[in-house]
Amino acid sequence: MPEIAEQTVVLDPQREQSLRTVGLISYILHTVVALGAVIPGVQASVLLLIVAVIIDLVKRDEAAGSWQASHFSWRLRSVLWVGILYAVTAPLWLLLFVPGWIAWVLISIWFLYRIVRGWTTMNANKAMPA
Repeated sequence: MPEIAEQTVVLDPQREQSLRTVGLISYILHTVVALGAVIPGVQASVLLLIVAVIIDLVKRDEAAGSWQASHFSWRLRSVLWVGILYAVTAPLWLLLFVPGWIAWVLISIWFLYRIVRGWTTMNANKAMPA
């Protein structure tokens, strides 16, 4: 079973709700981009993902030590890994279209899975695995 980061800081209710709202907005932006990558013809702007990453980078210190901090890290790691995987598989697009397309579809599905998993875990008021 994956290790879950324990909540060490109890946030006041107003701050907790504010961070939940920020998390919800970020998960929505990530989901729009992830769905756009999976569903043909539904291209969302990478700008939405950049906005979500900036929100996460700016707000993550406010969640330090709480269970919500794990969600900021989860989203940022998801974007980092997807970016690396897209960059590594980009040459397939240049050399062989079909393998490149298959690789990117699989990466996009994995990204969508991570976002949905994080969102549902946040809704349950639980931390993500460290």
